[in-house]
Amino acid sequence: MKKIFLKDIAAELNLSKTAVSLVLNNRGDENKISKETQKRILDFARENNYRPNQMARGLSLGKSETIGLIVPNISDIFYARIAHHVELRAKKLGYNVVFSSSNEDAEMEKELMYSMLNRQVDGLIIASTQKNKDEILKLKRANFPFVLIDRHYPDIKTNYVIVDNFNGAKKMTQHLLRNRRGSIGLITIKSGLDAILQRRLGYETALMDEGIKIDTGIIKELDPFAYKSEMKGAIKDMVSGLTGVDAIVFTTHYLTASGLRELKLLDVKVPSEVAIISFDELGAFDLVDPPISTSKQPVDDIGNLAVEILVNDIEKKNIKIENQSILQTQLLIRKSCGV
Repeated sequence: MKKIFLKDIAAELNLSKTAVSLVLNNRGDENKISKETQKRILDFARENNYRPNQMARGLSLGKSETIGLIVPNISDIFYARIAHHVELRAKKLGYNVVFSSSNEDAEMEKELMYSMLNRQVDGLIIASTQKNKDEILKLKRANFPFVLIDRHYPDIKTNYVIVDNFNGAKKMTQHLLRNRRGSIGLITIKSGLDAILQRRLGYETALMDEGIKIDTGIIKELDPFAYKSEMKGAIKDMVSGLTGVDAIVFTTHYLTASGLRELKLLDVKVPSEVAIISFDELGAFDLVDPPISTSKQPVDDIGNLAVEILVNDIEKKNIKIENQSILQTQLLIRKSCGV
């Protein structure tokens, strides 16, 4: 099918290019173009598969109608699900989305930010490494629209959408305590990320509230890039000897999946010998045997809310008012906890 341009529509319908442009940009009513004329233009454009020139459109409107999304790993199901909701919500609000992964590398994240700015995106949604404070401050000083998700900079006042990591992990641990698990281990990652630190703090607080002394021997911090190879030793240490635990809290879904695999290889029965619970979940956690208890993060709300805050900022609906949202997780109890 031959590609048609705005000028072709104008010529075919014997209208001015200005009138056609206004209608195609949803500005027909405000410019007092009749409903009948608007319908003629829109019907003709639809029937002939008209596609606007986004670059020219962006220049005429003073914006690209594109937002950038930077996440640590787009293949991680957590971020992939957020990206899905970001894309759907952005499309409904008239924006396209450009995706990129930083691979938890601060320098790559910085490069991606500048690359997207050079592509003239209208705003950014960033799940940051939390190692680019200077770049975030530059965005803020420039009044460039952006929203931080999942991770934020506690000492910088910005738009953000995060979850209550502390209380999510605390409730997980409290549930195990209510089920009379007396020795609860923690498997987490070595990280300076505030989210991970808050999850550990939630676990420790739940124990201390019950007068239980923190035993660092049953807290395992794994390398985020080598956790699979380190998991076997961590699980073996936890379930054997005098320090054997009867429950494990995992601070991420991928740690849970790796830990469950090692428990099965060691023939450790879940939950009769060791109960397990995960912060966040994989799509199959309710299908494995036994189904895994989780603290589920509201990924749809994270994605939708981040887009809405960003678009409001882009379109200056909330001038200079930072929108900071802390969402609650949902505790889903399944058989991996014994109840």
